[in-house]
Amino acid sequence: MKVIKSDAEWREQLSEMEYKVTRQAATERAFTGRYWDHHEHGIYHCVCCNTPLFASDTKFESGCGWPSYFRALNSAHVREIPDHSFGMTRTEIVCNICDAHLGHVFPDGPKPTGLRYCINSASLRFTPLEES
Repeated sequence: MKVIKSDAEWREQLSEMEYKVTRQAATERAFTGRYWDHHEHGIYHCVCCNTPLFASDTKFESGCGWPSYFRALNSAHVREIPDHSFGMTRTEIVCNICDAHLGHVFPDGPKPTGLRYCINSASLRFTPLEES
C-alpha cells in the first residue's frame, strides 16, 4: 500500500534534513550522516514510512562517506529511477512505498551482487536486531 501525505504532513513528521533528503532529493554531506560509520546489527527502515529497506549484514565499508549496502532487504521495497541530473547518468533509489529519495545505486559494489546502494543516513531509521 502506498503511503501518501501532504507536504505539510511530511514537514511536521521529519527533521529539516530528513525532509530535504527524502522529499526534495537533497544529499547530505559525506561522512556526516548518523549511519555512515554505524556497525550495530539490525534493520534500516525508511524514515518516512518505516518500511524495512536494508539489513546490517549487507552493509559494507565503501569509503564513500555514506552508508553502503550490497542488497536491498526486499527488492519490492525500493524502486530504481534513471537520474540525469548534474550532467551525470546515475540510478536513483526511492522507497517504493512512500516515494522517499534514499540515494543511488552503482555497479561497483562487492560480491555477491556487485552493487553499492549508496544511501543518505537522513533517509533511514535504524532498529537494533533484538527490536526488529
